Amino acid sequence: MNDPISVLTLFLFNIVLVNIPLLYGTVGEIVVEKSGSLDLGVEGTMAVGAMFGYLAGCMTNSLLLGLLVAFLTAGLCGLLFSVLTVTFQANQNVTGLTITTFGLGLYFFTGKGMGADWPAMTSAPALVQGFAALEIPLLSRIPVLGKVFFSQNGLVYLGIAVAALVWWYLSYTKTGLRLRAVGENPGAADSVGVNILLYKYLHIITGSGIMGLGGFYMALNMSGSFEGSNCWINGYGWIAIALVIFANWNPLLAVLGTLVFGFFNTLQIYSGALAGAFPGALGWLNAVPPHLFKALPFLITAIVLIASSVRKREGSGQPAALGLNYFREER
Repeated sequence: MNDPISVLTLFLFNIVLVNIPLLYGTVGEIVVEKSGSLDLGVEGTMAVGAMFGYLAGCMTNSLLLGLLVAFLTAGLCGLLFSVLTVTFQANQNVTGLTITTFGLGLYFFTGKGMGADWPAMTSAPALVQGFAALEIPLLSRIPVLGKVFFSQNGLVYLGIAVAALVWWYLSYTKTGLRLRAVGENPGAADSVGVNILLYKYLHIITGSGIMGLGGFYMALNMSGSFEGSNCWINGYGWIAIALVIFANWNPLLAVLGTLVFGFFNTLQIYSGALAGAFPGALGWLNAVPPHLFKALPFLITAIVLIASSVRKREGSGQPAALGLNYFREER
């Protein structure tokens, strides 16, 4: 029988390890939505960042370059979304779904097109080392919590830092406050001299780039193994959109939301081990159909969306002009 403490530690460790991409996707979408734009293309944007960031990282044996390319290529998806919805006033929902279709199509087209030339992650030691655990002195020795929170790879710490930085930017900087004004009332912001076009373009591109970092993380977590029928992102982009609502458009609450969704996502893998380690308290997990565990993250996503639709806007962080195209002539 497995040591109960070891099983619990590994379970909690993987909640953080496997689900940090949700944090990148959620924080990126928060930046986009704070500009008043609703981008449903998170799944496709993350797929583009994953594919090209991974390929660039392998070909140059550089984690930093992989991150940069993932950010830039995903940012190009944001640029495309901006051109279509901000400049040409296209429907945001349709455009976002188109970005997802385009991104996933490009992912499979590129991966299958490379065939036998697909690079293995082991051919790029910098990626392998960059995704290895980075133990924080002293803190990593704390029982259970030390391994869970202070023995993660560097991209976990980067994701939390990005969430904290975006929270500070939106809450305490002049540019961040102007961005929030654009999302709340673009007409009023325009009347006091805020460049609506510039603010929307910059933040949609930046938010999309952050999503791409989450895609790159997932590529590394999957050891760069391309499988022609399933995408690395595997629905995380859609869950990230729901997490924005769950986090009330607050990047710091997105960290908590990631852990909550991550708990149910990881439970499908460790339910048997937890039942065996704690038969008295968790033995009932063996009686739960495994397909239910797989469906739980998406069921919770649906519940969050339903709850948000009936919740009053009072106290909500949702931008008032979210999803509405801005026509300056109608100001």
